[in-house]
Amino acid sequence: MGAEFVQFSLTPMLIGTLAAMACALPGNFLILRRQALIGDAISHVVLPGIVVGFLVSGSIAAGPMGLGAAGAAIVAVVLIEAIRRYGRVEPGAAMGVVFTTMFAAGVLLLEQTGSAQVHLDVEHALMGNLEQLIWLRASGWQSLTDPSALAALPPELPRMALACAVIAALVALFWRWLKIATFDEGFAQSLGIPTSALGFGLVIAAALAAVAAFQAVGSILVIAMFICPPAAARLMTNHLAAQIWWSLLFAALSAILGYVLAGYGPLWLGAQNAISAAGMIAVVSGVILALAALFGPHLRPLGGAR
Repeated sequence: MGAEFVQFSLTPMLIGTLAAMACALPGNFLILRRQALIGDAISHVVLPGIVVGFLVSGSIAAGPMGLGAAGAAIVAVVLIEAIRRYGRVEPGAAMGVVFTTMFAAGVLLLEQTGSAQVHLDVEHALMGNLEQLIWLRASGWQSLTDPSALAALPPELPRMALACAVIAALVALFWRWLKIATFDEGFAQSLGIPTSALGFGLVIAAALAAVAAFQAVGSILVIAMFICPPAAARLMTNHLAAQIWWSLLFAALSAILGYVLAGYGPLWLGAQNAISAAGMIAVVSGVILALAALFGPHLRPLGGAR
C-alpha cells in the first residue's frame, strides 16, 4: 500500500497542494483589495499564450508553452490597466472584456489550428491533468532518498515548488508595503510607497502562480484557489498574518481531501470510475468557504476595511 501511494498519489497531491497554496498567497491581497476577478482573468488569458507557444515551438514542452502563457498574462495585465485608465472603464468591466476576449481567442486557435489533436484541448485547459502526474520510478518511501528515482519525478513538481517558494519570498520581502497599501492606499502613498508598482507586482505574482499551475491543474482549480481559501480565511480572523496562514491551511486541506474524494469517493458510493481531481478539489474549497460563511467567527464583508 505504501509503495502504491508513493507511486500513484504522492506527487499529484503535492503538486495540487503547492498549486493551491501558490494561488492562495496573492489571492489574500486580491480579495482584500476587491480585485478577486483578476485571478479569474489571468487563469483564462493564459490559454491563447499556451496555444501560441505550441504553434511556435511545435511541441507541448513546458518551456515554450510556459513562456507563451507568461507573455499572455503580461499582455492581459497591460490591456486591463490601459482600458481602465484611458477608457475610464470600471476595473471589473475591463477585466471581463479582456479575459473573455482572450479566452475565446484561445479556444478559436485550438479549434482552427489542429492543436486539439495533440492533447492540447479545452477539457485539458479547464481540468488539467493532475491524475497523470504520477511517479512511475518510485518503489516506496525509500525512493525519496534515491537519486535515480528522484530524477524521474514529474517536472511539474519542482516547477510548482519553485513558483510557490518565489511567491512566498516576495510576500515576505514586501510584507510591510503590502500590508499598508492593502488597507490604506492613501496613507501608503504619503509614506512614499509606490502603490501602483506594488499593485502591478501583485498581479504579476498572481500571473506567475496561474501560469505555473495551469498546465497541471487547469483553469477551474486556479480560479477556485485564488478566491475560496483566502475568502474562507477572511471569515476566520481580522488579522492579516493569521489570514495568510488560515488560507494556506484551507488550500492544503482542499487539495488533499479533494484528491482523495475524487479517487475513492465514487468507489465508496458504488461507482466504477474516479472523477476529476481538479474539479473535486475546487468543490471541496467551495464547501470550506460555505462552512466558514456559516460558522466563521468574523462574518464581515469580504474586502472590507480592517
